[in-house]
Amino acid sequence: MNPYLPSWEYVPDGEPHVFEGRVYVYGSHDRFNGHAFCLNDYVCWSAPEDQLGEWRYEGVIYRATDDPLNPLGSMCLYAPDVTVGPDGRYYLYYVLDKLPVVSVAVCDSPGGTYQFYGYVKYPDGTRLGEREGDEPQFDPGVLTEGERTYLYTGFCAPGDASRSGAMATVLGPDMLTIAEEPVIVAPSEPYSQGTGYEGHAFFEAPSIRKRGDTYYFIYSSVLMHELCYAVSKHPTQGFEYQGVIISNCDLYIDTYKPAGKPMYYGGNNHGSIVEADGKWYVFYHRHTNGTAFSRQGCIEPIAFLPDGRIPQAELTSCGADGEAFEGRGEYPAYLACHLLCRHEELYTGGFGRNGAWMDSRFPKITQDGRDGDEETGYIANMTDSATAGFKYYRCEGIRKVHIKVRGYCQGAFEVKTAWDGPVLGEIPVGFTNVWTDYSAEIAIPDGKQALYFTYTGHGSAALASFTLES
Repeated sequence: MNPYLPSWEYVPDGEPHVFEGRVYVYGSHDRFNGHAFCLNDYVCWSAPEDQLGEWRYEGVIYRATDDPLNPLGSMCLYAPDVTVGPDGRYYLYYVLDKLPVVSVAVCDSPGGTYQFYGYVKYPDGTRLGEREGDEPQFDPGVLTEGERTYLYTGFCAPGDASRSGAMATVLGPDMLTIAEEPVIVAPSEPYSQGTGYEGHAFFEAPSIRKRGDTYYFIYSSVLMHELCYAVSKHPTQGFEYQGVIISNCDLYIDTYKPAGKPMYYGGNNHGSIVEADGKWYVFYHRHTNGTAFSRQGCIEPIAFLPDGRIPQAELTSCGADGEAFEGRGEYPAYLACHLLCRHEELYTGGFGRNGAWMDSRFPKITQDGRDGDEETGYIANMTDSATAGFKYYRCEGIRKVHIKVRGYCQGAFEVKTAWDGPVLGEIPVGFTNVWTDYSAEIAIPDGKQALYFTYTGHGSAALASFTLES
């Protein structure tokens, strides 16, 4: 399901890798209700590659204070990546939020505790990012082939001509020393004209994968909400833009809505693709709590066309399963893959608004308690017209729908199978300070269905779950 980790866990920027028969996900670690990105230490989760619903917590694998440049923990651990070195050990590459250099930690097992190892450096010992003329390092993505490790880095804000684009640097067998100096593999916005990257120039989140003899360079564009990709037969040159793998507001998808209509509150995106048990998936993240700083990891299956292209994946609630949930029983509201209201908004609050989204017009996925409390998520700020959508369910003989609601509200929830479809029935709700069950006789058509719940009325409702009953 999406999110694939517990609803109280906030691990964005996911880099998935298959090690020893399991998918390990390495990401940054947001704090629920945090005031900035990546406030927590690195944790790791893993799952059998043939059962991507059985996630296991591997624990804290690295702390911000483990870096010698950060003894007080005043800097955050930004998005990392992991690769296996020629010595069989696991190497964790990362940057601290206020430094231009790449740090490296190492461990004998993929999900163990990593120990600081060193900084990526030139042969003369100068750290990459600190030599005159170097561009600052950011968001490392790594791929090791033999004794060569390809390191991809970069952050390029739109309009900033001081940043050229995504960089590729080749490291030697010690995993630290530069064997080939940085080259640009994807342009920033000021240098994108005539390159094929126009409108989707490199912003951040470089990641690299190889399928057959083709290298797939995955990145977040200047539009932020999308993960794009480019391909080449060579790891450090010739990358040609191909398209969008996923958008965390489902922009461009036109099968069930206009292509330009956002179906969730988007924002920065970071992730990658992985092959697990013969199937391919894209890992990405969504924004919760009405800010940019509480992000959660999600998964969708992807396919490759005969020419190697990847059609854009659609946002769903069922995630890696790729099919549909059983249309029976209770489902938590935090599984909503669509969240919208009459006030259309492409981006989550926090982009241009100092991280705080206090506008109660917009629904949001949130939780009770504090960061780390194992509190199940729910949807808050369901004001008039707020809609939560869930995809997909295998329905058969459903005749009754229950919802759990609390809040100062007086109105009803409409139930539909399309965001703009006919109302199949209404469930009246009223003022209550505790989670209260409401229900109505509503027939859901048989077959694979999306489900949408739209609040109409006064005040603000919170939605905890819904139950389908025959």
